[in-house]
Amino acid sequence: MTTSELGDITIDIQAKIATITFSHPASNSFPSSLLQKLTSELNGISSNPEVNVVVLQSEGKTFCAGASFDELLSITNLKDGKKFFSGFADVINAMRQCPKIIIGKVQGKAVGGGVGLISACDFAFAYQDAAVKLSEIAIGIGPFVIEPAVSRKIGKNAMAEMSLQPTIWQTADWAVAKGLYADLFDSMAEVNEATQHLAEKLASYNPEALAEMKKVFWEGTENWDKLLYERAAISGKLVLSDFTKEALSQFKK
Repeated sequence: MTTSELGDITIDIQAKIATITFSHPASNSFPSSLLQKLTSELNGISSNPEVNVVVLQSEGKTFCAGASFDELLSITNLKDGKKFFSGFADVINAMRQCPKIIIGKVQGKAVGGGVGLISACDFAFAYQDAAVKLSEIAIGIGPFVIEPAVSRKIGKNAMAEMSLQPTIWQTADWAVAKGLYADLFDSMAEVNEATQHLAEKLASYNPEALAEMKKVFWEGTENWDKLLYERAAISGKLVLSDFTKEALSQFKK
């Protein structure tokens, strides 16, 4: 397969701002290889003195479709199931442990793990089309790995509202009201401008102060080093069920 078929992660560093762009032809979904690459890049940025701020974005009209359905269908045992979902745990933990402030730039819809990525950002701007949905219950699993990040951002009640209505898109206005997004804009030009302005401002501040503030933002999440992988094991077990295999097959059709 070519790089475009497998998906890709690119990084551009300018003026202390690292822009991470992810892409995949299946609506920016994440196979395990892409999750591993994103984790590696985040860990590298964490120790890079030339970076003070990170912008996380994707290509195309959809921000992120979550887990790769093709890979979910290919899982045949508990070990592989836990390993796959641990990829999302790795990314979320890398984001929360990164001493740099991470700004999410959301241009379109986000599903499942995509909502988890947005929640793990320290700040996010979005376009009006950036609706969100947690569809996992409908396919026989649940948003177990990303739940701590999503609940931390929008609260348990809003998390339950999304989880228990897996076929309903929550609007970008709903998401900003719940705190997932800091602000919404009517055009991507405005989203780009706002993101760049904030990134430049943050990049000009004392990086040590920003790193200490990041620790404050994420206080109380130290148990995620264990919790998220326990949750990955739950998802890894459920994905083996006949219900989930059939549901995934129907979704692909």
